[in-house]
Amino acid sequence: MGKRYFCDYCDRSFQDNLHNRKKHLNGVQHLRAKRVWYDLFRDAAAILQEEQTKKPCRKFLQTGQCDFGSNCRFSHMTEQDLEKLSAQVQGEQRLKELRQEGADAPPGTIEDWLEKRAKRLSAAQSSSALPEKPAPFQYPPGWPPVQDLPPSLQAPPPGGWPVPPNLQWG
Repeated sequence: MGKRYFCDYCDRSFQDNLHNRKKHLNGVQHLRAKRVWYDLFRDAAAILQEEQTKKPCRKFLQTGQCDFGSNCRFSHMTEQDLEKLSAQVQGEQRLKELRQEGADAPPGTIEDWLEKRAKRLSAAQSSSALPEKPAPFQYPPGWPPVQDLPPSLQAPPPGGWPVPPNLQWG
């Protein structure tokens, strides 16, 4: 059996040769799956702009389902969904403007966490000049119980394992 090509977008594999790969990569199913994948990472502003230009899908509004799914040329977003998306876009724009003006990032950001961490580490280093070494791990006395272990896992006796007479040298 020859090499196989696995398509991450379609979650399927097939025999890898030039003809099969070209046929798959230009196929409708692959192109749709690839578009759906990249749509997951689109900017909220771009999604809002595209959805506002579309007319609402009548079938989706009536039944809650559409035969075309993500390939439908009409919008499957309700007015409430569009309002939420619009609020999200406005929030992102305000945050971007604040950052451009040089204002500090809002609390709860990674910069805030890194600053607190640096303060904690410097305080810990100044309070103790020599860092304490952790104590090496030791089993409690009598652990592991030797009698419970199979012979293959028991430690060898002090002189080593006895060698059977038929395996001794010379």
